[in-house]
Amino acid sequence: MAKKKQAGRRLEGWKAKTWFKVHAPETFSAAYIGDTISADPENMIGRVMNATLGEINNDYGKQHVKMKFRIDHVAGDAAYTEFVGHELTKDYLRSLVKRRSSRIDSHVIGTTKDGFRVHLTVTCYTLMAADSSQIHEIRKRVSARVAAFLAENEWRTVTESMVTGTLAKELMTDAKAVFPVRRIEVIKSKLIARAPAI
Repeated sequence: MAKKKQAGRRLEGWKAKTWFKVHAPETFSAAYIGDTISADPENMIGRVMNATLGEINNDYGKQHVKMKFRIDHVAGDAAYTEFVGHELTKDYLRSLVKRRSSRIDSHVIGTTKDGFRVHLTVTCYTLMAADSSQIHEIRKRVSARVAAFLAENEWRTVTESMVTGTLAKELMTDAKAVFPVRRIEVIKSKLIARAPAI
């Protein structure tokens, strides 16, 4: 008897829940990224959804860009999100490593023009092995340029530049002035704090 009552309660709880379609922010054309279920729309606020840039843009070549979206608000049967970070897949990063070359990581924490606090990890891959002074100078230049870019642009622009590779291309100029560079990638980003409410 106890088992039957328990099963009945689970069934009733499931029936009380509703499916919601989840959408990416306007930065990504409010693309549909999946479904989630909840009995109360308010309980979904803060829930994190994952999707790849390839899924959003229908571009298989971008499957290595894993993105995180946090549900911000709900309207009807649709849930809308904000971008809270991305990360490149480990397989993709391994493919960039070459023998007799250097990998230079730069960790930059900064604030965007519209007040979003973010942490970016930028990786530079050289054509050949660099010495310690060259590594230090490249890291210094890349960090300074990223910090300036954050301060001069709004979070939406930063987001687009990171995931499309535009920011990485801009960083190449400063890095190449120090040492031959093969590639630069923003391998990870994380939203630390949203802009304070006005």
